Amino acid sequence: MRQIVGDVPLGGSPYPPIAEYAFLSDCETTALVAPSGNIEWLCLPRMDGPSVFGAILDRDAGNFRLGPVDQTVPAGRRYLPGTMILETTWGTRTGWVIVRDVLLIGPWHHEEDRSTTHRRSPTDYDADHVLLRTLRCVNGSVEVNLECSPIFGYGTDPATWEYSSSGYHHARATGAQSDVVLQLDTDLRLGFEGHRARARTTLRDGDTAFVALSWSVHGAPQSYDEAYTSLVGTADYWHEWLAHGEFPDHPWRGHLQRSALTLKGLSYAPTGAIIAASTTSLPETPGGERNWDYRYSWIRDSTFALWGLYTLGFDWEANDFFYFIADVADSEHDLQIMYGIGGERKLTEQVLDHLEGYEGARPVRIGNGAFDQKQHDVWGAVLDSIYLHTKSRDELPESVWPLLCRLVEAAIANWRDPDQGIWEVRGEPRHFVSSKMMCWVACDRGARLARLRQDHERTTRWQAAADEIQADVLMRGVDRRGVFRQHYDADTLDASCLLMPLVRFLPPDDPRIVATVNAIAEELSVDGLILRYRTQETDDGLSGEEGSFLICSFWLVSALAEIGEPRRARELCERLLGYASPLLLYAEELDPRSGRHLGNFPQAFTHLALINAVMHVIRADHDLAVTQQPLDARRSENGRAPSPVPAPAAPQSSTTPPA
Repeated sequence: MRQIVGDVPLGGSPYPPIAEYAFLSDCETTALVAPSGNIEWLCLPRMDGPSVFGAILDRDAGNFRLGPVDQTVPAGRRYLPGTMILETTWGTRTGWVIVRDVLLIGPWHHEEDRSTTHRRSPTDYDADHVLLRTLRCVNGSVEVNLECSPIFGYGTDPATWEYSSSGYHHARATGAQSDVVLQLDTDLRLGFEGHRARARTTLRDGDTAFVALSWSVHGAPQSYDEAYTSLVGTADYWHEWLAHGEFPDHPWRGHLQRSALTLKGLSYAPTGAIIAASTTSLPETPGGERNWDYRYSWIRDSTFALWGLYTLGFDWEANDFFYFIADVADSEHDLQIMYGIGGERKLTEQVLDHLEGYEGARPVRIGNGAFDQKQHDVWGAVLDSIYLHTKSRDELPESVWPLLCRLVEAAIANWRDPDQGIWEVRGEPRHFVSSKMMCWVACDRGARLARLRQDHERTTRWQAAADEIQADVLMRGVDRRGVFRQHYDADTLDASCLLMPLVRFLPPDDPRIVATVNAIAEELSVDGLILRYRTQETDDGLSGEEGSFLICSFWLVSALAEIGEPRRARELCERLLGYASPLLLYAEELDPRSGRHLGNFPQAFTHLALINAVMHVIRADHDLAVTQQPLDARRSENGRAPSPVPAPAAPQSSTTPPA
């Protein structure tokens, strides 16, 4: 295996820790940047396409480095505030240079093809399909090196380079089996070494340079001035987008804003889909087999995504995602648990045997074999999304009503059957409590929405079904301690039961809810961080251990706030925020002992749960502060108690406390 020169950290592994990658997005594709200046993940032409740079999964699968010669540890990295633009500062023995990396977003491109079946309403902005990298020497002199080694088709199709115009500043890369054509434009002098394009020069105080890699008909900047203008325009886009949000004036505001930007970056603008993560096959266990492709859109994410987006004021994005879910669900086919970002239904799983995997973790998978699993929580997820969307607009879209009826009836027809559950286990189907609970959500929300339409027959029948499901869970899903179990056939615990107070299955102060939250906090934790379940107690069809799931720990924060434990909720939330990457990003899991991030990155579900948890804690702290004020301080001059300063607003939904 060839190791990229200058890219082996002191720990000995050629792979950077997952948490040290930076995330770039133009809302059509994504890229990951290692601390060394390597672009190690970029899939084209969209975020679920084959990789062009895939060094995160195999050091021979393509990379694109720009930085000082023979130096791999930068002096500092940050996002330009309020943007998805990465700034890396390098200090060498002879000088200092700043590199900025960005996937450009520009004005709407009218000539773009309209082949996407369900295109969301275009905005004033569109992806430029350009990866731009700029350099500025700010002191002394720095020798810099550019190496661009694309390998198409997940590392199977090395690029062939040729100059695309006179001189040495423009080059084109093609693959024998790929339709993607890469154009490299720069004010550096390019040369070719095998399948690599290279440039090497010395920048002196005040010197600038740019490198633009593009894959569209729009073209790319042709000078540093054009590149800088494009970068500023992209920064303006992100600032304008973030300004539409409503963020509380709180020390955790930065975490909320970065999570919002990350969710936007994980969205696919043409359809409104939100992918679970930008990567595939980053391992849940170091060297293990729990490696999955997360570049798809899961139905169960919809409720949490809409809650987070509406809570923070991003109604446009919430609306786009809602109608993406409505589009894919409104067909003659059965509802799936996940879809491709263009609404694709068939996501056949394949193993790429030629890739060694991140730090040797194999297999490397593309596609996801769980797409045709039976998971009975999907109907509840869609119904809760419809309910939340309706509450946010105070109306039920007429076009959605037939879909709503069909999904409620599906939940009623199937809730008695076993399934694979929320965690998509690949063992035997079970009567998972969380699946029954979400079937209850489908019927409960359906009955509420039918009541709005004054459909008395459906209101009565669906509410009766909800009551029947709830009674069954309370009879068969609770152990002798009064704790909700994972499934009907065992007394094992499952973190998905933390959702019960959030979806209002029972009141938060119900003794069974309180007992369940406390049992999970005490018995399903490792060093205070929550596991999905104990792998040795659950037939999930896989071997090996896994880390604690960050989403489960954030769920615990929300659940603790719900059951009246604001201090415990705040302390756990502070700890979890402390585990954020240096750029405030999160993977799927965490090794509780080392704090190492595991799994695909960055993970939408984790950031969604973070938003939910942080807002729960802020509201709980506000409510506690109001109730603890001295009576005299709460009285106005006329003797009446004034209205308290309102807590951060949240939509009235099933996953938020009632007003």
